[in-house]
Amino acid sequence: MTDFAPRLRPLEAFPVQHEGRRVLALRDPAGYTDAIVLLPRVLLEIVSLFDGEHSIADIQAAIMRQHGELVSRERITEIADALDEQGFLDSPHFAERRAAIDHAFLEAPTRPAAHGGGAYPLDPSEIHAFFDGFFAPPEGPGPVDGSGAGRPRVAGIIAPHIDFHRGRSAYAWAYRDLAERSDADLFVIFGTSHTGMAHPFALTLKAYESPLGQVPVDREFTNALAKRARQDCFGSEGAHRKEHSIEFQAVFLRYLFAGRREIAIVPILASFAHEALVGGRRVDDDPRIPRLLEALGETIAASGRRVALIAGADLAHVGPRFGDPEPVSPAELARLGGEDRAMLEAVEAGDAEAFFDRVARDGDRRRICGLSPIYALLRALGGTRGTLRRYAQWPDPEGVVTFASVVFDAT
Repeated sequence: MTDFAPRLRPLEAFPVQHEGRRVLALRDPAGYTDAIVLLPRVLLEIVSLFDGEHSIADIQAAIMRQHGELVSRERITEIADALDEQGFLDSPHFAERRAAIDHAFLEAPTRPAAHGGGAYPLDPSEIHAFFDGFFAPPEGPGPVDGSGAGRPRVAGIIAPHIDFHRGRSAYAWAYRDLAERSDADLFVIFGTSHTGMAHPFALTLKAYESPLGQVPVDREFTNALAKRARQDCFGSEGAHRKEHSIEFQAVFLRYLFAGRREIAIVPILASFAHEALVGGRRVDDDPRIPRLLEALGETIAASGRRVALIAGADLAHVGPRFGDPEPVSPAELARLGGEDRAMLEAVEAGDAEAFFDRVARDGDRRRICGLSPIYALLRALGGTRGTLRRYAQWPDPEGVVTFASVVFDAT
């Protein structure tokens, strides 16, 4: 390893307190390793040079210039080897690891409940009580009781994908309307791909496992959609393996309709709007995006199925955990709420382009991680207006996440 320039893979980095010291934690959002590496300052300066451009000798020279201290070649190699062993370096060793994990997922008959046992119970006897609590007043909207009879049918919803223990009532505020005012038995779910993808959309035919049984994918509908979209819709299928944004919706749907209705899903991971924003482009400059969304409308019409659309999407991510220099103050939290609500006005208006423009206006300073699935949902609903049911913040000063529940009634 001494003759090459070590390169870190794309990782999440966030500050944490460990044994009374502030250190930087590294985590793999793609889930190819479950390890978390803690870097004290003395190692951080070395690892920050693992960019594929600096050789071992270059790193030694940089540390010498900065501190007048020679770090041995063996020490730098030891650090690189340890990171590589855990799957944090872009290396031949990691390529083998990734290929083996991807192959195992693609060969598996179903998509496992990747976050079960952590984000939600795996014991079927516990899952109903767990989710029932989300509906309990005063935070929740009250239980599903059929009081929506006679009101307009729900065409789609935006629900959070934040951890259940933090999003609790916000999930209920979106899904209660869906349970009471939708006759859908097929749910098209747009979810954020947190790790990015080579393609703007990723489909899978794998049923999603849940504590209450599998949530099947409508294979005929999904294949028809992929054919009409005239693009590679399965090339990034591996992104479904660990991604929670669709898993949480699938598990909640199974809970909601267990014993009441047979359902199926069409899971669509999306990653295109941030790419357009960073490149200074409009979303439709990539013809694959409008083609798939138009194909979705055509496939719904041709299927004769009762369909509702779901976006599993959070909003802002600010604070040191997400790369900001300072903790979020109460004043900043209030300003964040005002900016989010102004953005949500475009969402309630059903205006995908205005929503994108609101986020682009400040270069996505707030890191709206639901940008792609919300945009896709608004376009697919064709301008249908929505109603904000719930806006909430998880106000950890080190890492604030905001999220909302929006319900779209059929016109």
